[in-house]
Amino acid sequence: MTEVSIIGVDLAKNVFQLHGAHADGSVAFRKKVNRAKFLNFLAQQPRCVVAMEPQPSI
Repeated sequence: MTEVSIIGVDLAKNVFQLHGAHADGSVAFRKKVNRAKFLNFLAQQPRCVVAMEPQPSI
Protein backbone atom coordinates (compact mmCIF):
# COMPACT_ATOMS: atom_id res chain seq x y z
CA MET A 1 0.00 0.00 0.00
CA THR A 2 1.13 3.57 -0.55
CA GLU A 3 2.32 5.90 2.18
CA VAL A 4 0.00 7.96 4.34
CA SER A 5 -0.80 11.26 2.62
CA ILE A 6 -2.91 12.93 5.34
CA ILE A 7 -3.29 12.54 9.09
CA GLY A 8 -6.41 13.92 10.73
CA VAL A 9 -6.11 14.82 14.42
CA ASP A 10 -9.02 15.09 16.85
CA LEU A 11 -7.63 17.18 19.70
CA ALA A 12 -8.45 16.53 23.34
CA LYS A 13 -6.84 17.31 26.69
CA ASN A 14 -4.91 14.07 27.18
CA VAL A 15 -5.57 11.64 24.31
CA PHE A 16 -5.61 12.49 20.60
CA GLN A 17 -7.49 10.41 18.03
CA LEU A 18 -5.49 10.05 14.80
CA HIS A 19 -6.78 8.95 11.41
CA GLY A 20 -4.27 8.28 8.64
CA ALA A 21 -5.42 8.10 5.03
CA HIS A 22 -3.78 7.17 1.75
CA ALA A 23 -3.98 9.44 -1.31
CA ASP A 24 -6.99 7.47 -2.58
CA GLY A 25 -8.87 8.13 0.68
CA SER A 26 -8.58 4.60 2.05
CA VAL A 27 -7.86 4.21 5.76
CA ALA A 28 -4.21 3.64 6.64
CA PHE A 29 -4.68 3.64 10.42
CA ARG A 30 -6.81 4.78 13.32
CA LYS A 31 -4.94 5.29 16.55
CA LYS A 32 -5.20 6.87 20.02
CA VAL A 33 -2.06 8.68 21.16
CA ASN A 34 -1.54 10.42 24.47
CA ARG A 35 -0.20 13.97 24.59
CA ALA A 36 3.28 12.88 25.69
CA LYS A 37 3.73 10.58 22.66
CA PHE A 38 2.05 12.74 20.01
CA LEU A 39 5.09 14.61 18.66
CA ASN A 40 7.24 11.49 18.64
CA PHE A 41 4.54 9.64 16.66
CA LEU A 42 4.33 12.43 14.07
CA ALA A 43 8.12 12.59 13.74
CA GLN A 44 8.13 8.92 12.69
CA GLN A 45 5.56 9.43 9.90
CA PRO A 46 6.44 10.20 6.28
CA ARG A 47 6.04 13.80 5.13
CA CYS A 48 2.30 14.45 4.78
CA VAL A 49 -0.49 16.89 5.53
CA VAL A 50 -1.60 17.04 9.17
CA ALA A 51 -5.12 18.43 9.64
CA MET A 52 -6.35 19.44 13.08
CA GLU A 53 -9.85 20.40 14.06
CA PRO A 54 -10.27 24.02 15.14
CA GLN A 55 -10.98 24.58 18.81
CA PRO A 56 -14.08 26.65 19.57
CA SER A 57 -13.37 29.97 21.23
CA ILE A 58 -14.83 30.37 24.67
